[in-house]
Amino acid sequence: MVFTLVVVALTIILMIASIIFFPTLTIKRVKFSPYWIIALLGVIVLLFGGVLGPDELVTGLFGQSLINPVKILTLFLSFTVFSIFLDEIGFFAYMASLVAMKAKNSQPTLFLAFYLLTAVLTVFTANDIVILTLTPFIIYFAKNAKINPLPYLVSEFVAANTWSMLLIIGNPTNIYLATSFGIDFLAYFVKMLIPTLSVGVISYLMMRWLFHRFLKTPLSIGSALPAPDRGMMVIGLTHLGISTILISIASYIGLEMWIITLSGSVSLMVVTIVYRLVKRQSLRVLLGVFKRIPYSLIPFMLSMTALVVAVDKFGLAASLARSLSEISPLFSYGFVSFFFSNLINNIPMTILFREVLAVDATLRLPAVYATIIGSNLGAILSPIGALAGIMWMSILKREGIRYGYGSFLRYGFIISLPLMLISLLGLSLLF
Repeated sequence: MVFTLVVVALTIILMIASIIFFPTLTIKRVKFSPYWIIALLGVIVLLFGGVLGPDELVTGLFGQSLINPVKILTLFLSFTVFSIFLDEIGFFAYMASLVAMKAKNSQPTLFLAFYLLTAVLTVFTANDIVILTLTPFIIYFAKNAKINPLPYLVSEFVAANTWSMLLIIGNPTNIYLATSFGIDFLAYFVKMLIPTLSVGVISYLMMRWLFHRFLKTPLSIGSALPAPDRGMMVIGLTHLGISTILISIASYIGLEMWIITLSGSVSLMVVTIVYRLVKRQSLRVLLGVFKRIPYSLIPFMLSMTALVVAVDKFGLAASLARSLSEISPLFSYGFVSFFFSNLINNIPMTILFREVLAVDATLRLPAVYATIIGSNLGAILSPIGALAGIMWMSILKREGIRYGYGSFLRYGFIISLPLMLISLLGLSLLF
């Protein structure tokens, strides 16, 4: 047991250190993130140390239909393809520039418009993709308009990690926990509607208060970007819309969500190839999609699942479940998952808490939804809270935007803690 705990603890510490000090490495012009390699090495050490047997590993990764990590990864990555596709054809940038044009010369109006745009895009795509696609545009826009980009960047990050709670597809942690406990699309939406709407409104008002002095200067906006190819836009939005509708009724038509999204992404690729060949256009857009799929999430999530399987052999999940059940499960699971996300990242936290939640069925549903809230809002507290935070910080650093770890924590504490309390209070009205 001591060997296992030491290996797992060192793996987590080294992952956090890599996220803080060297989020990306370059070897022979190839850039990569080392965090997933560290997680994989931790699993290899446990395998060679005899803690994990091959049969236990295979069972943990593939053995149960509801919590099969491979199916959950397929669901998330295939749905991510829709978002990346729309970004590659310029849809997100076009929408952002259109919103900016409508704001004219008013920064408060622009601030609200960007917040709403981020919220809408996040609800129907995924928070990570929205953050990665809108962040460079906001920086570019702010530089040209000669305004401070920080209010808009913080607002975008908070909005993406707030509105990602609304639908099951908004965050891989939503997908993992909801599918693990048999929560379907509509049941999830009904429970998360009030918590998401409440913190969505409050988060906007908080940020308007925090950044009001930055929004007083006038701005100068140029012309809107040209619209993407209409045919490509119809293809992308149609596939996204149909897949979202089918996911919402998946439990009623007897199809698993991962099959729907995988089929939709394959159809998107095939239809795009036919369309581009008929129009005698390059297939470069598809190469861009395949290049940007977050493949590193695959070894990372599978490795973290294996680490949790190893730790759970010694009853850690049961011990943690007993401690959390001594007080209100909804609030205890919500706040503890929130802080655990900032100790070990929200994806490992979610994998661990799935095992904890499985211990006591009587506490399950309120605690599951509270943990989902903690996994989303935990990303706002510190960069460690989610991979999106690390990627967001790296973009800011690359573009010369000064926003250090201390600034992230300062705004994170002010914004995230009240949002956690409000969202859990909203959730408590439904149980």
